[in-house]
Amino acid sequence: MKPNKNRNRSRDLGFYMLIGVIIIALIFYVVSPDETSKTYTYSEIEDLFKQEKVESFTLEGNELTLKLREEDPETKTDEIKQTLPSANWFRDDLGELIQQQKDAGTLKEYDYKQGWQAPWWLSFLPYLVVMGILIVVWYLMMNRMGGGGGAPGVGRFGKATTRTNDENNKKTFADVAGADEEKEELREIVDFLKRPRHYAEMGARIPKGVLLVGPPGTGKTLMAKAVAGEAGVQFLSISGSDFVELYVGVGASRVRDLFDQAKKVAPAVIFIDEIDAVGRQRGSGLGGGHDEREQTLNQLLVEMDGFSDNTGVIVMAATNRADILDNALLRPGRFDRRVYMGLPDVKGREEILKVHARGKSIGDDVDLKSIARGTAGFAGADLENLLNEAAILAVRANRRFITQPDIDEAILKVVMGPEKKSRVVSERAKRLTAYHESGHAIAAHYLPNADPVHYITIIPRGQAGGFTWFRKKEDAEDFTSRGEMFDQIVLSLGGRVAEKLFLDDISTGASGDIQQATSIARDMVMKYGMSEKLGPISFDDSSHSLFIGRDFGTTKSYSEETAATIDSEVKRIFDEAYARCESILKEHAELLSKIAEYLLIHETLDGPDFEYFCEHGEAPVRPDPAIEPPAKVIRRFDEPAEAPAEPTPEEQPKDPEEIQNPTDRFTPEE
Repeated sequence: MKPNKNRNRSRDLGFYMLIGVIIIALIFYVVSPDETSKTYTYSEIEDLFKQEKVESFTLEGNELTLKLREEDPETKTDEIKQTLPSANWFRDDLGELIQQQKDAGTLKEYDYKQGWQAPWWLSFLPYLVVMGILIVVWYLMMNRMGGGGGAPGVGRFGKATTRTNDENNKKTFADVAGADEEKEELREIVDFLKRPRHYAEMGARIPKGVLLVGPPGTGKTLMAKAVAGEAGVQFLSISGSDFVELYVGVGASRVRDLFDQAKKVAPAVIFIDEIDAVGRQRGSGLGGGHDEREQTLNQLLVEMDGFSDNTGVIVMAATNRADILDNALLRPGRFDRRVYMGLPDVKGREEILKVHARGKSIGDDVDLKSIARGTAGFAGADLENLLNEAAILAVRANRRFITQPDIDEAILKVVMGPEKKSRVVSERAKRLTAYHESGHAIAAHYLPNADPVHYITIIPRGQAGGFTWFRKKEDAEDFTSRGEMFDQIVLSLGGRVAEKLFLDDISTGASGDIQQATSIARDMVMKYGMSEKLGPISFDDSSHSLFIGRDFGTTKSYSEETAATIDSEVKRIFDEAYARCESILKEHAELLSKIAEYLLIHETLDGPDFEYFCEHGEAPVRPDPAIEPPAKVIRRFDEPAEAPAEPTPEEQPKDPEEIQNPTDRFTPEE
């Protein structure tokens, strides 16, 4: 039986309270005056002198001690001790009387003694206390403003708040998947950190800096940690925004301190995350060339390739905006090597999924290769989040493992947001959404360059009232053809055209599609030179204004006549795409109406069922949803292979032929 901690705490509290009460009682007992002693007033003291009852007295400070001629009948004592309000008053009031009684012999003797006097320095004590309080308050304020770690007080402002690698969570190249070429590029850095003498003997100079460039979530920070973990050296991590501070000169001081820290623990890896926060091109701001950020950048340039020796220190940095970095930062001798970490391909995504599947119970119906094929455009962070969301959904459904439906729902949740089934949607809005999404699906199915339909729903998700999800056939190429871009415009107009043809009305729901189509058409004409009338000429000026400060506004590099021609060409492409979309939807109007009516009843339609719809012109026959297959669990990805566990008697069906796979499609003939 566990001890009751609350009961023990209550007992201890009561004991301490009892001790406190006893101490307070003792203090009151000692300090309280004796009730048997009589307290005299100042007038009674005067009367004792006037009645000549005092034989002698001693005045020490304000303490008066009287020796009476006879015992007091009340107190049974001939000695009185009294604290006077002021010794000066006593002398002024009774001084002459005391002298007369002394001359007459009535008062035998008296004595004035000097009481305790404060030393001269005590008068300065209040001022010292106030000054001490002010110093303590100032120290605490500066200590708090300086942040955690490092030296106390103002000196902390110039200290770089670095984060070192955790030995219990060390990363290596085995933890980085889907980036084989990038790891090969960085193995030279690891080898140099392990054995720098071999390179020095050969006369080779190892790159001083490595810049990791790529979209967000592709594992740039993880790769830097893996380099330090693989080499077994110190890893000092800091963000680019940590250098910039309110006070002038703090950023440059932190850069110096950062490199000083690295030199003390060399060999070491310095990792600066989001370096574009401090490494933007100089002269691009509104404050001239002497602002705090540019001073910090200048100090960083000096530290990386200046007069100081940084032997054994490798600088790694990450950014997704390499185009705005200062040219002096990118030249050889500073960031010698640039490693691009792009989005993983289908093989890389499968490897990343295997890494993040460690420690998770995965059902036998989950195919990581199929998931990798269906998640084109996902970064490593997206795939990690995908499996995490699937695990959360499995726990919410009280399952012991992750199933394929959990994966599918997690993908939709990551891409479009959670379902909002509780949202009240009118019948008119549902019908409009159903025909809108059916228009997108039919247009995509009969366009040669469109991706296949994977999922259609009219259930609101995120900010969308419904959506059609297209699953890419393969990873996107480095280029896009004119036919693919034109078909994308046709596909985007499918919803608007369907509303016009079948509901004889249009809505604002197609605004996002129109913006996307307009952007594609304008890029075709202005950026990629796909207009026959204008020819292969680029009229795009967006590269001259990548960020504020480089150019204050942009001016057109073409005439008004050319601008009018551009507008007419964009309009021509739109008209052709609209006519093409209208022709497809009119040709398959009956099929579109059936799919829309199906969505009004079932609200969702997946890719295989949609394909069946298009081939047979009618909805597929679904299996009985009450019949569910028995669930199995495959091994975890971080555990050795084991034979699958036999189902329990409760899970074992009476007839094995009743086991059906819900993913199988049944035709009417079956």
